[in-house]
Amino acid sequence: MENRPFVFGKAASGENFTDREKEAIRLQSNFRNGVNTILISPRRWGKTSLVKKVGKLVESDRLKVVYIDIFACRSEADFYKSFVEAVLKQTSSKFDELLEDVKMFLSNISPKFTIATDPMTDFSISLELKSKDRDIVEVLQLPENIARKKEIQIVVCIDEFQQIAEFSDSKVFQKQLRTVWQHQSSVSYCLFGSRKHLMNELFEKRSLPLYKFGDVMILPKIPTSDWIEYIVQRFETTGKRISKELAEAICSMVENHSSYVQQLSWLVWIQTDGEATEHDFQRACQDLIDQNSLLFERQTENLSSYQMNFLRALVDGFQSEFTTAEMLNRYQLGSSANVSIIKKALVKKDLIENENKMITLVDPVMKVWLRQKFLKT
Repeated sequence: MENRPFVFGKAASGENFTDREKEAIRLQSNFRNGVNTILISPRRWGKTSLVKKVGKLVESDRLKVVYIDIFACRSEADFYKSFVEAVLKQTSSKFDELLEDVKMFLSNISPKFTIATDPMTDFSISLELKSKDRDIVEVLQLPENIARKKEIQIVVCIDEFQQIAEFSDSKVFQKQLRTVWQHQSSVSYCLFGSRKHLMNELFEKRSLPLYKFGDVMILPKIPTSDWIEYIVQRFETTGKRISKELAEAICSMVENHSSYVQQLSWLVWIQTDGEATEHDFQRACQDLIDQNSLLFERQTENLSSYQMNFLRALVDGFQSEFTTAEMLNRYQLGSSANVSIIKKALVKKDLIENENKMITLVDPVMKVWLRQKFLKT
């Protein structure tokens, strides 16, 4: 594992983390100065890696960083449980200290503990919220109360934050979060997620409670030049070689998508004996497509003919002007009104994104897979 040159499928760290210097500097400043941050980008572009890297850089005796992943949370109750567990675990060094915080700040709730081998890391909490409004405030105020007691600053980082949009009475829940969090002076929040349309709506829609809650950072793609340098260097550290041209081809094939660059580089690396060849690259590309084909089949199997026709237009290189008579007839998209319905449905399924009236496929490897699929029909 120590010699593995490329990491994907989990947060990258150390020498496996590349670039993001500007974003890291801005995020460090926000963390140290108590500025709420909203971090948005498509899935697997390196948000979690960036947040965890910056968290390690800024953490000290006076500044604690709490990380929570709420991907599995399907309700408010799930959120509160995950929130309390993470805050208690990551702000205490001893179990006795943790219990003291519970008695002092969660006295109305009296959470029940289930403890395994290590009481500091192997425990779960069950919460019974009786007087709902008062108990919710007690839960959401927990990091602020701990920070004041210990005379520290806390940054609470919540991954996959867009999940809250799926909760029942989500707008009421969002209002509860803002009502409590906006008055906290010792705690700031870094909220990030991978479903751009949901994250944009949560923080950019004037009618929603979290509108303009913090500094919005849209994570861009890492430039090709930085990736080329990284890929060539990682090959060299293992005694193998790859030309800058092939490294650039890797970036081009996956459109600089961070996780896919790492994965395709890995697949080329395992094909390579000494120096990577075009043949190694082509085999690796097909391997990447094959590995993802089952996922892509599931994502497209229930799409309507109109939706598949729209994807075909995207694969052919079109990004706008889908409502012209020529496009409607060429790709059998129905009416102009139908195109609007198609776009909304595909955005909701997280298959396409609409930026500045330009439509693109979210997943660059799906784009290649679709191209192969359409060629067969």
